[in-house]
Amino acid sequence: MNRALLLALAASTALGLSGCKIVYDDDKDETAIPAGPEGDDARNEARLEETFEPQLLPYVRDKAMEVSDLRSQIAADIEAAGTAHAQRGSGAGAAWNFPVSGSGVVVEAKLDTRARTLGLDTDADGTADTTLQLGPVIKGTALRDGVPFYYFDDFRDQIEYAKLSRALNDRISAAIILPEGDPLGSTVSFLGIAPLRSATDALVVTPVEVTFQP
Repeated sequence: MNRALLLALAASTALGLSGCKIVYDDDKDETAIPAGPEGDDARNEARLEETFEPQLLPYVRDKAMEVSDLRSQIAADIEAAGTAHAQRGSGAGAAWNFPVSGSGVVVEAKLDTRARTLGLDTDADGTADTTLQLGPVIKGTALRDGVPFYYFDDFRDQIEYAKLSRALNDRISAAIILPEGDPLGSTVSFLGIAPLRSATDALVVTPVEVTFQP
């Protein structure tokens, strides 16, 4: 091979390399969240850190209707009450999700199941009229659908969107601490969100705060 040809090959190799960047394994961002399904939990955890205490709790505290006022307004016109005070889930026939607060005496307690609940008497008639979900199994999507800052289009797909609801419910359940002994007869104050499709629906609250009074 003559000298001219060797020089030409060397020049072309140098030009080719000048337009490339070699990326080594050490240059990878180990903290980056994968874009696929394997990143769903991490993305939702990041969402909770950004929104749960800074946004969700203040929103529910600010918007909550006292339970007797809620019953009065939905009995008069649930659509008007929902438009004024609630967020509606997506899809035909979706429930209005009302922030609600109140207190009542525990007259029912189902604690021997993973879907633990307390039945409260909030109107002093001796019967349960409000159910608090304590978890760890909490049904429904009230916490996700009851606030105006979790948008479906911000999620990878329906599965990731559903996982956010589970993550919210799990966080609430982990924060609820029951006092020792039988809770029957205790007075409980609560703040949370209740999904309602009609004025006759049972009031089932996913709480964000539960306080047992002495």
